[in-house]
Amino acid sequence: MTLPALHNTGVLYRRILSQFPQDISLAFAYGSGVFKQHGTSQGQMEKNMLDFVFAVDDPVTWHTMNLLQNRKHYSILKLLGPTMISSIQNEHGASVYYNTLVPVDGRIIKYGVISTESLIDDLTHWKTMYVAGRLHKPVKMLVQGENGKLRAALVANLKSAVTASFLMLPESFTEEDLFLQIAGLSYAGDFRMVIGEDKSKVANIVQDNIQHFRILYSNILRDCPQVVYKPQQGKLEVDKSPEGQFTQLMALPRTLQQRITKLVDPPGKNRDVEEILLQVAQDPDCGAVVQQGISSIVKSSSITQSIKGIATAGLWKTVSYSSKKMMKMWKGWRRKPSVSQMS
Repeated sequence: MTLPALHNTGVLYRRILSQFPQDISLAFAYGSGVFKQHGTSQGQMEKNMLDFVFAVDDPVTWHTMNLLQNRKHYSILKLLGPTMISSIQNEHGASVYYNTLVPVDGRIIKYGVISTESLIDDLTHWKTMYVAGRLHKPVKMLVQGENGKLRAALVANLKSAVTASFLMLPESFTEEDLFLQIAGLSYAGDFRMVIGEDKSKVANIVQDNIQHFRILYSNILRDCPQVVYKPQQGKLEVDKSPEGQFTQLMALPRTLQQRITKLVDPPGKNRDVEEILLQVAQDPDCGAVVQQGISSIVKSSSITQSIKGIATAGLWKTVSYSSKKMMKMWKGWRRKPSVSQMS
């Protein structure tokens, strides 16, 4: 899971992490401040906000310590205290509490805190796909504890991303097609892609990071019995028979299976999940049904998490952060002709 990012940044990350409580089971950095994206210069990267996620075993204790060390990072919600902050974190949105636009060691950062238990749940079952979706793409892993359940969940999440993408792709496709599909999973249904995100974001993520995606997925692709993987040619062939698709559907995370069932099964019929997935496997529109299921998960979590973000960031920071996103979207529109030429 550990991937190279920018040169000479190890010290920067360690300096930033040293300013937080150290009881962290997993920490990673992600986004355009960490990995080069197409159309972004090195200089721009160094000005971009650094995004982090910290998984912690005990959110109440962690927020208690962080409020003592970094009280200024929090919005007015700090007045509610660590127990209420942890409750807001766990019970609303995607179970992540973000502090944003925080100046640390000469950089502006945003960091999300999630309980280790909620992270394992999202990685395994795609309950919200909020953090699981970020971990479908290359990240800079900074801390990874010895929690065997968490390590297994990280691998399971990558396997699920491959399986879901196989169902939405044709019989033959390229590595780049696969990585574009995987990178786009967590943006399917995300309302921020309609307003506030650069529309060419997925292509920008993949185009300059093919090698990082290979490092992340090559072992899974080599070991997968459902696919013929030709790494030298960068080509893949997947089993699109009803039997093959049924095997893939049965391997999908539980929440996605439930969403697919809800889409296909008429209310009141209450058929067995296996029976419904067998029907979907034989449907020519199987891939579209899977896509709809993923979109329904992402849509609900992206809206609720963004509403929560207004409270956790505070109004001024929300306006400032949103205006930066709108500016990136505008720049993406202006670059659009050059992006379309690459396809």
